[in-house]
Amino acid sequence: MRGAQKGFVALLQKALGKTLLSFHCILHQEALCAQTFPPECTKVVDVVIQIVNKIMAEGLIHCQFRLLLDEVESIYSDLLLHNKVQWLSRGEVLKRFVACLEEVKTFLVSKELTFAELEQPEWLEKLHFMVDMTAHLNTLNTTLQGKGGTALHMLEEVLAFEHKLTVFVKDLQRGTLSHFPSLREFKQSHDTINLEYLKSTITTIQSSFGKRFCEFREEKTTLSFPFIPLAIDPSLLNMTAFAGVSQPDLEMELANIADKDIWVSKFKCLTATLEDVARQKAILAQNHKWSDIENFPKQDKLVFETWNAIPNTYIDMKKYAFGVLSIFGSTYVCEQVFSNMNYIKNKHRSCLTDDNLQACVKMKVTSYSPDVQTLCTEVQEQKSH
Repeated sequence: MRGAQKGFVALLQKALGKTLLSFHCILHQEALCAQTFPPECTKVVDVVIQIVNKIMAEGLIHCQFRLLLDEVESIYSDLLLHNKVQWLSRGEVLKRFVACLEEVKTFLVSKELTFAELEQPEWLEKLHFMVDMTAHLNTLNTTLQGKGGTALHMLEEVLAFEHKLTVFVKDLQRGTLSHFPSLREFKQSHDTINLEYLKSTITTIQSSFGKRFCEFREEKTTLSFPFIPLAIDPSLLNMTAFAGVSQPDLEMELANIADKDIWVSKFKCLTATLEDVARQKAILAQNHKWSDIENFPKQDKLVFETWNAIPNTYIDMKKYAFGVLSIFGSTYVCEQVFSNMNYIKNKHRSCLTDDNLQACVKMKVTSYSPDVQTLCTEVQEQKSH
């Protein structure tokens, strides 16, 4: 898609004869930044995966390990297998492994399986550090997933995480480890830890975030236009990518609407609504009521409704706003469609035609909810003779 010479964007720009506004998927870039750990930390993950596979590869050994966890009344009943395809897998595997670490050591000794790393303080230090860092990265990744998120929302989450990385470095400098619970627990049973190495690791990740998201950062003003159009200097907007929008007309429309209270109130109401939704979602998230969060209106829907209420007198403003809103920050929805399609057209439904598949996929991914009662009343009843 983004190849410099033969990528789709490059070929399309050449055919159109103008520059387009193009971005890499934010979610994919975040996943790539999460892979910038130094080789020593990567080897820690490799050893963990090797141990987990060793335990779970054979049915009898796996069953015996689960019995051991049950006997010692562990909070978990089993380990987790690592899956490279799933973004959150690495963090979950490490978290579960550390929680069952003592049981794993005991079981390996009983089976005469030797892994010297499990007794090395340096290796264990990196293991606990990886548990905490992958947990923070998983939290960011989960926030970026889902439907209805605008490119601006996703960018703000990434920029906020960059600031958090600075906080993490300061936390390591002080040695308080307030944001590293697993590492803090490890430090209590060991004299010292290599804080300089851990700080350099976070700095490397922070540098990777800065390089990969520089394009989005430069266009933050443009991405903010649909939300706060009256607070933005139109001269700072990227106009080259939006055909049919005249910058002089846009400037005049912004000047014209500035003192029209009836339309200005629409944007103030939008800001208040977005703030209220975000506040209520945060409260529900603290109480782990995830299903209730899904019932709230999506951010992009609220913004679209506001701009649809603005009259066509301000057509250039509306065109620009809708153009910015059409930018999707990630390919999450697209990839979800492929997953749904693979689930629908499986080996047990091999006779499913392409037309039926298309209809099933539409029903699976649409957010449209039909009013069945109204549709039923419109259908003419067939009375018996």
